[in-house]
Amino acid sequence: MKRSFIKMSGATAIFLSCLTACDTDLDLTPTNATTSTVVYSTPAGYKQVLAKVYGAFALTGSGGSGSSDLAGIDAGTSDFLRLYWNAQELTTDEAHVTWNDPGLPDFHNLSWTSSNTMLTGLYNRIFFQITLANEFIRESTDGKISERGISGVDAENIRKYRAEARFLRAYQYWVAMDLFGNPPFITENDPIGKYIPPQISRAELFDYIESELLDIESQLVAPRQNEYGRADQAAVWALLARLYLNAEVYTGEARYTDAITYASKVIESDYTLEDNYRELFLADNHVDNTETILSINYDVVNTQNYGGTTYIINAATSAAMNPAAFGIPGGGWGGIRSTKNLPLLFPDQSGATDERAMFYGDKLEIDEPSAFTDGLKVTKFRNVTSTGATPAPGGTFTSTDFPLFRLAEMYLVYAEAVLRGGAGGDMSTAVSYVNTLRTRAFGDNSGNVSNISLDFVLEERGRELYWEASRRTDLIRYGKFTDASYLWPWKGGVKAGRGVSETYKLFPIPSTDIIANTNLVQNPGY
Repeated sequence: MKRSFIKMSGATAIFLSCLTACDTDLDLTPTNATTSTVVYSTPAGYKQVLAKVYGAFALTGSGGSGSSDLAGIDAGTSDFLRLYWNAQELTTDEAHVTWNDPGLPDFHNLSWTSSNTMLTGLYNRIFFQITLANEFIRESTDGKISERGISGVDAENIRKYRAEARFLRAYQYWVAMDLFGNPPFITENDPIGKYIPPQISRAELFDYIESELLDIESQLVAPRQNEYGRADQAAVWALLARLYLNAEVYTGEARYTDAITYASKVIESDYTLEDNYRELFLADNHVDNTETILSINYDVVNTQNYGGTTYIINAATSAAMNPAAFGIPGGGWGGIRSTKNLPLLFPDQSGATDERAMFYGDKLEIDEPSAFTDGLKVTKFRNVTSTGATPAPGGTFTSTDFPLFRLAEMYLVYAEAVLRGGAGGDMSTAVSYVNTLRTRAFGDNSGNVSNISLDFVLEERGRELYWEASRRTDLIRYGKFTDASYLWPWKGGVKAGRGVSETYKLFPIPSTDIIANTNLVQNPGY
């Protein structure tokens, strides 16, 4: 069992149990002031609440796998990563689902509506986590710390915690901006209690996220100086690099020079590539990991739920695949596989094999959408350690952490931004960064290239980052998500694939919120 940062005291859990629904008026603040006073009375209490802000990424609720912070959605489907991963992967060429759960087929068919259950759950999860961050930020001002008699090193630590909470809020607002475009907006400065938040435009939200990240950059600890699974300066730089790479989509203004600047900051920091790509996605990937900048941490004992990597690993594995070999002897749900476009990104070159290609099966085509035997299964994530051991006690749940940011992505951000005309970088460095990843993948320089193009970088992102919840964003940036010029099996609900309306580049704001919040205007086309 790994050490878990997200365990809470009973008082903290009771205090935060008040935040168990995501109403449209965002009336999600605790009503028991005494409980708040108790929880925030000590430096340890502050860290316990910060643990919940982080823990909301990995847990469905405070009461185990059957509990949920959200109403109106099955607890098992309500964790952040499961909802986010579905939106980012099932809508693309990297993953196809066989299940007919309400809302799931709509993703690959590119036919969702504003009443989609999964999208509503994701939207509510995002704002639940923003609400948790807002509450912590509100309670950790210098004035509040002083009132509670906390000073010196303890006070300084809490200021760093506050910067981390601001980062986590900025990350969730980036997710909201990327997926929903023009969401409601609320911070710690807004009234507590009944409050109808205003809508913020995508461009305005971009400016807010950028300003928050730039402001907290100096307040966070240096790269690799925080506890594993907590944000540091490199996490800020990585999110800024990602933000700037997609700026033209979000605001209409290219910011590729800034993408180069912040990707370079990460590359030049103390993070380094791991030697073994495959070990980045195993159950002991938290041990001495020098490449993962920020992860969602899972533990087979302390973070039991049916989302996260438990979902990713079980959904890609069936009984016929021997689940025990994947570290889930009690699992194997057999529901998600790749379309042929993903494995076809991995051709052999000069007899060498790209070690990043991790697939199971021999039927490339998906002839029948409901047949898990069709299509290759992705075996990238496993719940076994680098020595082949399954974390005790075994069963269905997993201990494999999920990387939100990896150093490898920054190499590819740099390369793409140079190709798109960003200043401050150079093509020879861009090629060398790509070849650094390919040398690790092939074990030598047999897969190295002498030049790169934008399309090649997109393909390389597919090879390096597949099933890491970035593909939808990438395809939109490249103009290939809805367009008929790039197809994959069952795109748009037909076997050969088809183009669909550009409406689907944004998800709709859930109809429940549109009805309840008169400040909101629905995204075009819904």
